[in-house]
Amino acid sequence: MLQTSTVAFLQKLAKNNNKIWFDKHRDEYEAAKDDFEALVTGIINGLAVTEPAFKQQKAKDSIFRIYRDVRFSKDKTPYKTHFSADFSKGGRKSPGAGYYLHIEPGGKSFAGGGIWMPDAPLLKSVRQEIDYNFKEFKAIIEDKKFKKTLDKINGEQLKTMPQGYTADNPAIEYLKMKSFVTGSNIPNADITGKGLVKKVLEIFTTMRPFINFLNRAAV
Repeated sequence: MLQTSTVAFLQKLAKNNNKIWFDKHRDEYEAAKDDFEALVTGIINGLAVTEPAFKQQKAKDSIFRIYRDVRFSKDKTPYKTHFSADFSKGGRKSPGAGYYLHIEPGGKSFAGGGIWMPDAPLLKSVRQEIDYNFKEFKAIIEDKKFKKTLDKINGEQLKTMPQGYTADNPAIEYLKMKSFVTGSNIPNADITGKGLVKKVLEIFTTMRPFINFLNRAAV
């Protein structure tokens, strides 16, 4: 679970997103960061029970920095107003598919996963994997528990047909995608509830066949 003080810090940061305020409240930030790190550690330990590749992973391998890259953005606010972490077998810099956790007050928290904007060679491999094994892919995403727990697979789509495929391909809805992601919202009340780690792990477990399928293309 997260402490209510961590949620309160993010709420205050959203209203005071500037360096002067942040520097004055750095102690609060450090406490919130440590709290989130403990949560991430708990999730990694849970994943490692059934996925040994996570046994050597540390929270720092998963957690994203709170500082925003504003170089190419019209929004010049310096800090993210959420905490987030990527749980991939190669760490957050892994090009393959992985799980993702986003904690943000105001009903914006969620646990998700998939592969976001892979480079051209990997995207080509993912499309090929879906095309060659669409029956298996369809069975995964149309599983009753998957559909009950997770959102429909989504991602930005091409406006034209991807090279090598035609409109009558039964998988064309997915072959046109440039990202392949899904997720489930986490209510505000659950963020500071004792069952948070369990809830996140249940979402990730439901998602695992989808993640494993995508990662076959990354090998």
